[in-house]
Amino acid sequence: MYLGLDFGTSEIKALLMDEHGRIVLSHGMPLTIQRPYPQWSEQSAAEWWQVTNDLIAHLRAQAGARWQAVSAIGLSGQMHGAVLLDAADKLLRPVILWNDTRSAQECAELEAAAPNLHAITGNLAMPGFTAPKLLWVKKHEPEIFAQTATVLLPKDYIRLLMTGKKISDVSDAAGTLWLDVAKRNWSDEILAKCGLSRSHMPALVEGSANSGTLLPEIARQWGLSASVIVAGGGGDNAASAVGVGAVQPGDAFISLGTSGVVFVVNEAYRPAPESAVHCFCHALPERWHQMSVMLSAAACLSWYCRLVGVKEAELLQEIEALSDEAKAQAPVFLPYLSGERTPHNDPAAVGMFYGIRHNADRAVMGYAVLEGVGFGLADGVRVLKESGTGISQCSLLGGGARSPFWAQLLADILQLHIFTHQGGATGGALGAARLAALADGKTEAEVCTKPEVDKVYRPQPQRLADLQRRYQIFRSLYQNDSASREKSSF
Repeated sequence: MYLGLDFGTSEIKALLMDEHGRIVLSHGMPLTIQRPYPQWSEQSAAEWWQVTNDLIAHLRAQAGARWQAVSAIGLSGQMHGAVLLDAADKLLRPVILWNDTRSAQECAELEAAAPNLHAITGNLAMPGFTAPKLLWVKKHEPEIFAQTATVLLPKDYIRLLMTGKKISDVSDAAGTLWLDVAKRNWSDEILAKCGLSRSHMPALVEGSANSGTLLPEIARQWGLSASVIVAGGGGDNAASAVGVGAVQPGDAFISLGTSGVVFVVNEAYRPAPESAVHCFCHALPERWHQMSVMLSAAACLSWYCRLVGVKEAELLQEIEALSDEAKAQAPVFLPYLSGERTPHNDPAAVGMFYGIRHNADRAVMGYAVLEGVGFGLADGVRVLKESGTGISQCSLLGGGARSPFWAQLLADILQLHIFTHQGGATGGALGAARLAALADGKTEAEVCTKPEVDKVYRPQPQRLADLQRRYQIFRSLYQNDSASREKSSF
């Protein structure tokens, strides 16, 4: 048996996979996010550990005798978060998350201080990355920065508690802005620009490598053998790629979770920072990937449902009943509730509804939200294609993959064939379990197969003209808003 743990932003998922790659059990437990000030987003690493232990206890009880067959554990995690530890490995402050945008000024300072930043890291400096967060701490919390002995990413803090080892994998480390992405190793030059060195960083392994075994006391607590291997694992999207079998050049998927991602596998290091496209290491050796990233995707739907007091499933039923005419006349929604990365790299970007009239009921407004997220993904597909990366079809993963209506809408907007898969909502946890199997000695050919296709969504020509017209309005709204913000202090 192989156990995959996926440390997301809104929940932690656990998945048990047998030696034949079949999902035996899966379960998730929620996490909380703290937003004490505008643009801030933080979590408690102590809560991660408590939820992890509760999740393990739940899965152990459900698995019964099968639990004893677990031989390896894989880790997938939300990227970029800054876990700061002192010399005694004690937490120094709450974790600054990937969707925290307070460090825009520090991004500009890092770009100015490190002229080789793009060539080395393959990426623009953005507030979501880890390096600007540390520069913010250095400036605004100097006493915390002075005590910082180790900087870990979210899943790697849990690894430390599991194994006693400070280790990260190269796919997750690529999202810090401290990695030489082509060489798959830390960059001393960029670390020095942040007042750090390799001594502050964990050791690096490939995602499919053995990073250590469980500490004896953790093994006893979890009812497992102390010989259980912990794989290197991966950043959430790279792990999801392994889960959906996106492991060869040209393979692509869309992740429709809290954030929205378009992910394409490359055989070589192919940066395109001028379009705010990310270029990271894959979780498997000798492969890289490009990503477009929007900061708020399914999070926009969650926000709207909370706002109007309706459950997502109920709202989706109401949206599906709308006529094409109602959808064509719906307001246009900008999904920039947390700013935006690709293609704008604009932490100050804001969300909005444009074109509201008396007939805009909650279903019509809800449709606008789904469509606006689709248009944000279309921006990402557009700049990936402009960078020379071709996409002809995509798998769809994440919680949003559970909605057939949203999947069809994405096929119509993106003009791509969209595939959903059995277990598509568990991509990161499944990928983590597969990385565990690889670390335990199985081969990629055995493990990294594409899951069974559940449904194929093909573009419908009858909506193309309306969607193209509305997409142009969507793009002009951001451009006009950006121009007005430049002229004002809003």
